[in-house]
Amino acid sequence: MLQVVQSEAEAEMIRGLLRSEGIPSYVQMTTVGAASVGGLAGAAGGAREILVPEQSLAAARKMLK
Repeated sequence: MLQVVQSEAEAEMIRGLLRSEGIPSYVQMTTVGAASVGGLAGAAGGAREILVPEQSLAAARKMLK
């Protein structure tokens, strides 16, 4: 897992950045870390996990810094 974000809109913004660098990504709903992103799992459409392939994880983390 790359990151947990608060909403689908935020997840799609990050996915766009990843896509522009050629890094494939996937999004799924989650309750993991919902409190750490400032809300409840049901807020703003629910928390999302952004997933990338293991071999792309380091590059994706570097890009998001």
